[in-house]
Amino acid sequence: MQNHSDLLDIGVIGLGVMGKNLALNIADNRYRVAAFDLDGAKVEALLQQEQKERPANQAQRIEGCSNLSEMLSSLAKPRILVLSVPAGAPVDGVCNALLEAGIEQDDIVVDTGNSLWTDTVAREAQYQGMFSFFSCAISGGEMGARFGPSLMPSGDIKAWDRIKPIWEAIAAKVDPKTGLPIERQEPGNPVTEGEPCTTYIGPAGAGHYVKMVHNGIEYADMQLICEAYQLLSDGLGLSAAEVGEIFARWNRGSLNSYLMEISADVLSQADPLTGKPLVEMILDKAGQKGTGLWTAVSSLQIGCPAPTIAEAVYARAVSTQKHQRQQLSLLLAGPEPFTLSDDERAAFIDELENALYCAKIACYAQGFQLMAMNAQERGWQLDFAEIAKIWRAGCIIRATFLQSITQAYQQAQKVGEPLDNLLMAETFSLALSAKQQDWRRAVARAIMSGVPVPCVGSALAYYDSYRSETLPANLLQGQRDFFGAHSFERIDKPAGEKYHLNWSHSERTLEKL
Repeated sequence: MQNHSDLLDIGVIGLGVMGKNLALNIADNRYRVAAFDLDGAKVEALLQQEQKERPANQAQRIEGCSNLSEMLSSLAKPRILVLSVPAGAPVDGVCNALLEAGIEQDDIVVDTGNSLWTDTVAREAQYQGMFSFFSCAISGGEMGARFGPSLMPSGDIKAWDRIKPIWEAIAAKVDPKTGLPIERQEPGNPVTEGEPCTTYIGPAGAGHYVKMVHNGIEYADMQLICEAYQLLSDGLGLSAAEVGEIFARWNRGSLNSYLMEISADVLSQADPLTGKPLVEMILDKAGQKGTGLWTAVSSLQIGCPAPTIAEAVYARAVSTQKHQRQQLSLLLAGPEPFTLSDDERAAFIDELENALYCAKIACYAQGFQLMAMNAQERGWQLDFAEIAKIWRAGCIIRATFLQSITQAYQQAQKVGEPLDNLLMAETFSLALSAKQQDWRRAVARAIMSGVPVPCVGSALAYYDSYRSETLPANLLQGQRDFFGAHSFERIDKPAGEKYHLNWSHSERTLEKL
């Protein structure tokens, strides 16, 4: 419940883009906020923006603080303090400053930055007994923070009970029947209806791990769309505007998503300086902040196949090698160009739409499998239906088929059978089986056209690997036994029994180990 005394409800420390907009969002939802930043100008800018946006009939809900001691004295106990500072050393810097300022054992510090999940686990242990260190990963960028993000909290369940009402108020909302976002970007008039896109994820680190995987999926989803763009532009010779029109059409169907929507918008934008398509004036070197890399590394450490996510990270790395690409473009031969009839072009566009859908589903399957395998290692009880639900709005990867993913996990829960891989859900196994020929034709066309499709192609390899009852790992294990005596299991013997063939002996006898 909101505190109606003179004391404020919640403090926000760090008033950069995300912190400032979170503070405004919280204030919109009738909570009183104490705000602090080392840069006093940011505090003043926030107060001015709140005054400008606040409806005339509403009282001021944000108060600036000049230091952390003042903030602590202004808050109702147990205090809730939201950190919106860069990941790493700044988080510990603020925590130590709060200890010096007099923070108490029952107070809650919520890290909302893009922290590495293992750092979050360590911090909860480090500050135990001093205060309750809680974490909440946030997706949705600047506009999400302002008008409704997807929130992934984790840590002490008692701390969650305390902040839950605020988090459910400020989170993005969806229509529970359709799964579509309920959006209203009006200061002072927040969305209060619908299901909030937040849920308790689990123990310390779980929320940041789930957000990390979200970002890994985001990397792959963006790269998949980019590969479709290059196939249509370089492969078919379509203009940026024409590709944008195709993406806009796809966005009205099963590929409906935030990323597809903004991609169509980017492709239709003209450059204010030259009048050419803006996308053609943007240097093709992609940046990254590390969360996709963390996801790929985690998949390798756990032994969970996530090739499409890894390939998306590699694609960004390749993009940075601009000078080498310029040199090699003059040295390495490619295929001879070929033309397609109008009917063939139309057919390929339809095939590519189906290929993109299939690859996206395979990518999500990889992400959910990764979360499941890490949860098993950590002893976390992750609710994948709830995770899919909170990604339906507010976050970057929000998409229509997340409603189908939610329903698939809910159905699995209903019948009491775990969904070990998203591809096992009937909704997706039937869809991918029906569309897989188009997927193959699109990849084949890309290869014959010389257009790189590392993510679309790796997603297809993932699909084919999982539908293969037998893989050539039998030969691989034979190789390992030959040069390193690593042993092997047999298909005609009990699982776990190990054998070794004496390859260097003339008789090559078999040993049971």
